[in-house]
Amino acid sequence: MSSIILVLVGITVLYLGFRFYSKYIGNRIYSVQNDNFPMPSKEFEDGLDYVPTKKHILFGHHFTSIAGAAPIIGPCVAAFWGWLPALLWILLGTVFMGAVHDFGALVTSVKEKGRSIADIASTTISKRVRVMFLIFVILLIWLVLAVFAMAIADLFVSIPSSVIPINIEIIIAIFMGFLLYKKKMDSLIPSLIALSLLYFFVWVGTKTPIDFTTSMAVQDAKNLWIILLFIYSAIASLLPVWTLLQPRDYINSHQLFVGLGLLFMGIFVAQPLVDAPALRSLSEPGVPGLFPLLFVTIACGAISGFHGLVSSGTSSKQLEKLTDARLVGYGGMIGEGTLALASTIAAVAGISLVTQCNLPAVGQVADLNWAVYYDSWAHASGNKATAFVLGGGALLQSLGISEGMANTLMAVLVISFAATTLDTATRIQRFILNEFGSATNLKPLTNRYTATVIAILPAILLAFWNVSDPGTDAVRQAGWVLWPIFGASNQMLAALTLMVLTLYYWQKKKPVLPLLLPMLFIMVVTFTALVANAIKFYGANPILFGLTIILMGLIIWMAVEGVNKVLKIRRRP
Repeated sequence: MSSIILVLVGITVLYLGFRFYSKYIGNRIYSVQNDNFPMPSKEFEDGLDYVPTKKHILFGHHFTSIAGAAPIIGPCVAAFWGWLPALLWILLGTVFMGAVHDFGALVTSVKEKGRSIADIASTTISKRVRVMFLIFVILLIWLVLAVFAMAIADLFVSIPSSVIPINIEIIIAIFMGFLLYKKKMDSLIPSLIALSLLYFFVWVGTKTPIDFTTSMAVQDAKNLWIILLFIYSAIASLLPVWTLLQPRDYINSHQLFVGLGLLFMGIFVAQPLVDAPALRSLSEPGVPGLFPLLFVTIACGAISGFHGLVSSGTSSKQLEKLTDARLVGYGGMIGEGTLALASTIAAVAGISLVTQCNLPAVGQVADLNWAVYYDSWAHASGNKATAFVLGGGALLQSLGISEGMANTLMAVLVISFAATTLDTATRIQRFILNEFGSATNLKPLTNRYTATVIAILPAILLAFWNVSDPGTDAVRQAGWVLWPIFGASNQMLAALTLMVLTLYYWQKKKPVLPLLLPMLFIMVVTFTALVANAIKFYGANPILFGLTIILMGLIIWMAVEGVNKVLKIRRRP
């Protein structure tokens, strides 16, 4: 079967979702028609976190903040089961679950004066839920920070040609922010110039790679990058959003549109056949079951609790008009679904165009195809986003782009979004710790500098702490060992956010079935996945087992609080 068919089906479903379903949700449940609604970005404008922002610039920030490495890594791994399960979950999950969740978190936060979902939970359900929600989020973001820092460090070491363009982009973004907000220039021309400069330095990086492994061991080079990345994320998270966050994300959104455009052009030019089966035989030895692992493996490519944190953490404080929420919230997730679709196509068709390559979990391969890349679950999960870089690079080569340039472009695309998520997550963690300090009267946590330090220190520990992997008995960084917990707990956070939204709009007499059904489905999927992780960690790693049990306990407690709230409302006269 031609990969073009998968592209056309995928793009059509995502377009129809935005065209029709987002309007239904926005009008019937979220009521976003009022263009004169008082916005927190204007009411609390401080030039730091609350900054009224044009919708296309805010879309760039929101889109690139949620579109980190996860929607690329997840589909690349999930292609192990074949193209059909991955494609169905990405498309249906994005349209009916993920985008509805992101849109709702953004609108509700705006209507509650920029408050976080955890804070809204305190008035919607109970004050106890607020503290539990905050603890759950804090644990999750520490893991996000650790894993994304490690993923970027791995890519810097494996593709050193990406180092120069990624770091030069920071300087370009700061200069662009100055032009937009201090010189009041229109954004179009500076952003196009910035994008052109970025691609120029992609070429420079290809010619002049910066490789620390020439003077130190590979792991030492990765550790050095991890430290530098956390220093960067701490500084970036403390800067006003207009100086770096917004302009860099705006450049990255253009970069993604160009990158996706080139990928889809490459598909139409090369017309690679789908190399993977529709559904892999689940009776093969060593093939894990689809349920619940598929749903938590793709995770952010379909629905993600982290997106709700971005919506209610940074984006709601920058939204200029309530009507912009549909493009930013629902449209941002449609963009992420498109990225996950491209990643899937690269994994199930693009890699068939690759000849000699080096796979992280295998080593040198003379002739790559789906059967070689996905010969075992251990190799598929160990190769992470390599299918996107190699397969996507091969598609770009079909357009006449050199191999080195194509692979660097793909790597820069992945790292740009991962870096955006890294400093956005650090900023959000600061907000959450400030809120936790206010809720528990821990005054030091209300200080933005203290909160920033506490935001990154445990993440650094997860990146440098080596533990035994219960699945393979190999010694690995704790962040990678905990990654399966991230997939489940991240989507459970989405389910808990949907629970808050369901109760919030139910009390406003809105039709909440589009919120309730995704909530129930995700809760069943993710709690099953956490139980499976607890069984795997039991006896193999007491610390990881204990952390999983704590997360499960918080989930059960919050669900019980939600049920109690429903019963109280029903008992009212």
